[in-house]
Amino acid sequence: MTSRPESRNGQYSGLIYSGLAACLIITLIPAPGLGQTGPGALTITRLHYGGGGDWYADPSSLSNLIAYTRKQTGIRIAPEEARAAIGDDTFWGSTYLYITGHGNIHFTDEEAVLLRSHLIAGAFLHADDNYGIDHAFKREMKKVFPDKDWVELPPDHPIFNIVFPFPEGLPKIHEHDGKRPQGLGLFQEGRLIVFYTYECDLGDGWEDPQVHDVVPQLREAALKMGANIITYALCR
Repeated sequence: MTSRPESRNGQYSGLIYSGLAACLIITLIPAPGLGQTGPGALTITRLHYGGGGDWYADPSSLSNLIAYTRKQTGIRIAPEEARAAIGDDTFWGSTYLYITGHGNIHFTDEEAVLLRSHLIAGAFLHADDNYGIDHAFKREMKKVFPDKDWVELPPDHPIFNIVFPFPEGLPKIHEHDGKRPQGLGLFQEGRLIVFYTYECDLGDGWEDPQVHDVVPQLREAALKMGANIITYALCR
């Protein structure tokens, strides 16, 4: 099982938090003249996968999350999501990848190799279970990383506290099977490269308010957690 950086008592070290704090100072101060959409702005890229699942689910979610994160943190992010298939030019130019849906996911053997290469080289993948992709996603990620096992991130992991505090870990936005939400990770040499939000439905909380009728406090929690994920991905 892949290890994660922690001290002997299970608490993340002051060195790690110091490094994250320094990254925040650099990340949250826009470069002169660039604003939030100029050269160097982060682009969030939704993965278009095969297998028949609705990779396009929650179409308003990422634009809302991007607007919220830009306003709350000042991070320079392109205002609209990009969309890419594994291996195309947009894919290779994207360091922040996002995948969601309800149904089946399928990666070809070539796509699995390309995704593995891109993530090991420094890209980050956030996968959000929109209810129903768990079995297929984990099966396909085993093709990508046959030597890695999922690790549940504890509530003291920096991803839950880097901007907004979530002392109990991942928030629960929608109830489905009565299971608790889990933030699961795959690591490469101690660095989080895939973050999987399971039984949580963050994307539904990011959607326009009228779409899923999520109560305001839960929608705010979903947006705050999303902002944490984006910020942490930049500071790994």
